[in-house]
Amino acid sequence: MITALEGNIFYEIAALLVLAAGVGFVGLLLRQPLIVSFIAVGMLAGPSVLDIARSDQQIDLLAELGIAILLFLVGLKLDFNLVRTLGPVSLVTGLGQVAFTTVFGFLIALALGLDPLTATYVAIALTFSSTIIIVKLLSDKREIDSLHGQIALGFLIVQDIVVVVAMIALSAIGVGGAAAEGENALTEVLQVLGYGVAMLAFVVIFIRFIANPLVTRLSQAPELLVSFAIGWAALLAAIGHYLGFGKELGGLLAGVSLASTPFREAIAARLASLRDFLLLFFFIALGASLDLSVLGANVWSAIVLALFVLIGNPLIVLAIMGAMGYRKRTGFLAGLTVAQISEFSLIFMAMGVTIGHVADEALGLVTLVGLVTIAASTYMITYSHQLYTVFEPVLGIFERRHPKAEDDGRSDIGKPYEVILFGLGRYGLGIASALRDSGKRILGVDFSPEAVRHARAQGYDVIFGDATDPEFLAHLPISRADWLVMAVPEHSTGLTHNDPRLTLLKSVRDLGFDGKIAVAAFRDITVDQLKAQQADLVLMPYRDAAFAAARMIADETPAPEPVLAAPEGQKDLPA
Repeated sequence: MITALEGNIFYEIAALLVLAAGVGFVGLLLRQPLIVSFIAVGMLAGPSVLDIARSDQQIDLLAELGIAILLFLVGLKLDFNLVRTLGPVSLVTGLGQVAFTTVFGFLIALALGLDPLTATYVAIALTFSSTIIIVKLLSDKREIDSLHGQIALGFLIVQDIVVVVAMIALSAIGVGGAAAEGENALTEVLQVLGYGVAMLAFVVIFIRFIANPLVTRLSQAPELLVSFAIGWAALLAAIGHYLGFGKELGGLLAGVSLASTPFREAIAARLASLRDFLLLFFFIALGASLDLSVLGANVWSAIVLALFVLIGNPLIVLAIMGAMGYRKRTGFLAGLTVAQISEFSLIFMAMGVTIGHVADEALGLVTLVGLVTIAASTYMITYSHQLYTVFEPVLGIFERRHPKAEDDGRSDIGKPYEVILFGLGRYGLGIASALRDSGKRILGVDFSPEAVRHARAQGYDVIFGDATDPEFLAHLPISRADWLVMAVPEHSTGLTHNDPRLTLLKSVRDLGFDGKIAVAAFRDITVDQLKAQQADLVLMPYRDAAFAAARMIADETPAPEPVLAAPEGQKDLPA
């Protein structure tokens, strides 16, 4: 019976999945990303502990497919337009952080006793931050559309481009290294480069003439569209491997070839779960390959490098953004997003091991750094506002006397306004339209640059800022306002300690505001809570709209003109 269990791959995979679910649940309770849990699963399932993961060939196959899907999705969402629209801050901050981490990471690695080639690999691996983790955490906090969230996305895209360049260079070096023993090394390298150019030309032709009509036709059957996307990613990954420049770049080119189609978001959404499932096996394979005794020998080196990433990366982002005229709060919140290394760091090191440039010990060192930095940075991003409150007194050196980059639109801040409105989504713009029609002078505030631009285009006086920032609130003309209106979405089942409405209520009262405050609530449970926090009026959009509709029906009064829709993505009414 035991022999049958040991020889059956199905039982082995079942055991790994159950173990992953259990460890993942513990990680969820600890508010950790699944990457940390999955690597822990690999370590537990490996020969050093439970010795469950024995089918190396099958697990590696699933892991390679997972990497191909991951890079396919990266190529699918490689948004160069975001870098361009955010201007130089994304490019300068992204490249500046990469250069800083590479140079100083290399010097630290040398000081820790690593050889120059291994130190170079480790230094480059430390430059990559996890887009998946950061986007997830910022989305959970509803800060993905904030100024610091958009800037972070911008320089993460820059990092993704650097990843692509690094992998291309590594593939070329690997080909040259593999052929170096033969007499035709240069010929081999040129041949692979020629294949790469030919494949790139094929992708360009595919994008130009085939991608849109093909995907449009396939979209009539969503299941077929998903099957095609998986097959396309696997096909180009296989071709890339066969031609000598790697499965990773083949999968990336497959994503780029579909990035211009109108269905890229639908494809990405449907493949996200499959990517996470398959990457489980990559991290299991990685964790199972780690020798815990080797990890123990690397603990002090890993701690030094982890502290460098956790402290050095945020500081360089803060310094660059401060020099470019951004406020210390924005730089601090954006800087915290790069305080960890990425899953690409591990893939990059694994490629180095495969080529033979670095030893397994170097991969183990970077993996340990990844575990520490991902675990720590998750809490740093989750509690970023509380951390800012702690460190704010010493951050003044990173802020110009006049932070001009965030002064756009503040020339009107000295005007007297009767109403200051926080939140310019659909509901907020509806309130603004009705108040403006009644002759009220309104100042709009939102932390989404896109929402600010949209409202400004409709003729409103608007600035961008964060209602949870007491320093920002102190610069608003609240002393002359009659009303403060908080029309922001509600994302929890009750008031929490970091709810922006609660922060606003406390902050403006502390600033001496003696006018009236209206706050939007979308659930009955928060109405009494908001009133207890000195809200003068609690707006309930659904209830209020229902009463207004009933009055219009009963009195046969005409409905008001509709307000222009908020920009795409500004959804402040729960589904």
